[in-house]
Amino acid sequence: MPTAPRQFWIGVVSREHVRLGVKGGFIQLGHGKKAPLQRLRAGDALVMYSPRIAYPYGEPLQAFTAIGVVSTGKLYQVEMTEDFKPYRIDVRFFKAKEVPIKPLIDALSFIKSKTHWGAAFRFGQIKIPSDDFKVIANAMGVESEFQKYVL
Repeated sequence: MPTAPRQFWIGVVSREHVRLGVKGGFIQLGHGKKAPLQRLRAGDALVMYSPRIAYPYGEPLQAFTAIGVVSTGKLYQVEMTEDFKPYRIDVRFFKAKEVPIKPLIDALSFIKSKTHWGAAFRFGQIKIPSDDFKVIANAMGVESEFQKYVL
């Protein structure tokens, strides 16, 4: 049975929440919704983009803040509070530097409008071409690390 080809993704999450995920080795997308995570598979590459430092009204950041590979691809639910039980998926994050998006906009093909580039991130999750992922990974200083795993 053939395995699905590796896919490349961007998740849109505040830096504050990205850091919690990096520390715990997981991500949540869409405020803990299950559906966005169901698109991810073990071995998929993922970069996190943070429009703000904190959600919802934090200072603007507009940077790629973490990068990694989906571990098992198994979703699970955690109880944060009685009313909030988000879904998560485990990610193996690489040590990387944060990178502002603006210098990369012209090189990223998934951003169709270079003047209204923020629109590309409005749905919270984006599947991107491997070449765009390489541009981001290189800027974050981890392209050689990804050569071993995903590129």
